[in-house]
Amino acid sequence: MDSKSTSYVNDKLAVPAPSLGADTVGIDDELLLRMMEHIPDFRATVQKAQHATQFEHNLTNWEAIKLYPKAVCFSFILSLALVMEGYDTSLLGSFYAYPAFAERFGVLASDGTYQVTSKWQSGLQNGTQVGQILGLMVAGMIADRVGYKKTMLGALILLVGCIFVLFFAQNIGMLFAGEVLCGLPWGAFQTLTTTYAAEVSPVVLRPYLTTYVNLCWVTGQMIATGVLRGLLSVSGEWAWRIPYAIQWVWPVPIIIGVLFAPESPWWLVREGRHDEARKSLKRLTTAHYPDFDLEDTVAMMVVTDVQERLSRQGVSYWDCFRGVNRRRTEIVCCVWMIQVFCGVWYGGNIVYFLQQTGFTSVQSFDFGLGTNAIGWMGTVCSWFVMQYFGRRTLYITGLAVMFSALMIIGFMGIPSSSSAGISYASAAMMIIFVFTYDITVGPVCYCLISEIPSTRLRIKSAILARNCYNIATIIANFLNPPILNPTAWNLKGKGGFIWAPFCLACLIWCIFRLPEPKGRTPPELDVLFEQSVSARKFSKMHVDPFRSNNFIIASGSAEER
Repeated sequence: MDSKSTSYVNDKLAVPAPSLGADTVGIDDELLLRMMEHIPDFRATVQKAQHATQFEHNLTNWEAIKLYPKAVCFSFILSLALVMEGYDTSLLGSFYAYPAFAERFGVLASDGTYQVTSKWQSGLQNGTQVGQILGLMVAGMIADRVGYKKTMLGALILLVGCIFVLFFAQNIGMLFAGEVLCGLPWGAFQTLTTTYAAEVSPVVLRPYLTTYVNLCWVTGQMIATGVLRGLLSVSGEWAWRIPYAIQWVWPVPIIIGVLFAPESPWWLVREGRHDEARKSLKRLTTAHYPDFDLEDTVAMMVVTDVQERLSRQGVSYWDCFRGVNRRRTEIVCCVWMIQVFCGVWYGGNIVYFLQQTGFTSVQSFDFGLGTNAIGWMGTVCSWFVMQYFGRRTLYITGLAVMFSALMIIGFMGIPSSSSAGISYASAAMMIIFVFTYDITVGPVCYCLISEIPSTRLRIKSAILARNCYNIATIIANFLNPPILNPTAWNLKGKGGFIWAPFCLACLIWCIFRLPEPKGRTPPELDVLFEQSVSARKFSKMHVDPFRSNNFIIASGSAEER
């Protein structure tokens, strides 16, 4: 840095500082200069941001809950929208093993049972994915313009109307149209709920509120299996219309909750509406909490927003693939695709799998309900596990266990005539697979999706990642049905050998590319990515986001020197 720049820095109340150590990273000198030009009262604002960052690092779980009880409540309400998506996606998969549905929309197979053909199984599930891809892209553009609240309200109202198509379906083509239309609002729910949870909560609560999204998903799956199990004795069209009609239960209470929820303060800061951001943050927190300063927190948001705005080109989808954001986009896209390629489409489809291995409808749905309950408990357990283990550790460990489970299931499927013992052993391995998924990859993914992107590109990064997930789902929807369907490949347990290589590839990617964002605030993560810190060193580096290699913002002690 030349003498003129040094003089300018000193005039702006930054002082020379010792060089950062090898295990410490900070912002670039040039970026520090540019931030000084764009932030009024630079020194005071940055010091407030430093105080807010330190305050968040010192918060315990219980202290954060007492400070942000309304944020927790509103996040929980908005995330309930994922119950509907989890309900319907599980409903559709379980319908293939549901006698009344298979008889109405399927064909008579050679073994005397009715089966929805593998082509229509793939088509129905992919219709949902196509709708979600379109809904995601539209929701991202709308949310950036009008905010989370209005986008969520529009999606919920749209869903109420789209459910009519499923309920009154006369043929399988009409079901396909209904799945596509319902996919539009579901696409909005998939990202807005997670990003809203991340933006209204402090660092310490972020893992719980974002992984709660996965809990809602699993809850929806469990409700779907329970509803179908309870209606097994019902015959005729109401056996499958009633499960679709139950979807109308959810939107109204969620709409009421969204109406009362404050807008994301981070979104308001990005829009330059700082006064409204203060009011929103005030509504999310407890009044007069000791040591908490609302102005400090808003200052941290302002500094982070300016730093990201100056170090990047813009907030378009194209900007997600430029410069340092390219790496962040790769990570969020891959971790969400791993949710599919780890083999959960195979391991989680336990009801249909067990029917193909000789279980009755009642037995398979009982197993499915128990498996969903175990998955639900796994997600709850993940809240406690994440206190002690990082996201990277959980992803790598979970994938290693799931790869082993898939290989074991594959070997047990080799005998041409499966005994009851092998069928039960395969079911047990499926349960282990699902529990492992729901304590590691399933919930942790949502935490990573909210933490890794920059705050200015969080919505668009999450949308791109979810669309990668949906594309991966389309591939899985073409691959998985023939594996289990008796009118197609009928591989049964040997299908584990098909999914195991995908799971192994995911494990290898995580070892080399997945960083550890646990406990990092947004400005700290910005610095780590800007300085190109490798994935395996992320957790070991000390970060000072408020100084460069050569200069530090002047404090009282610095001025006294």
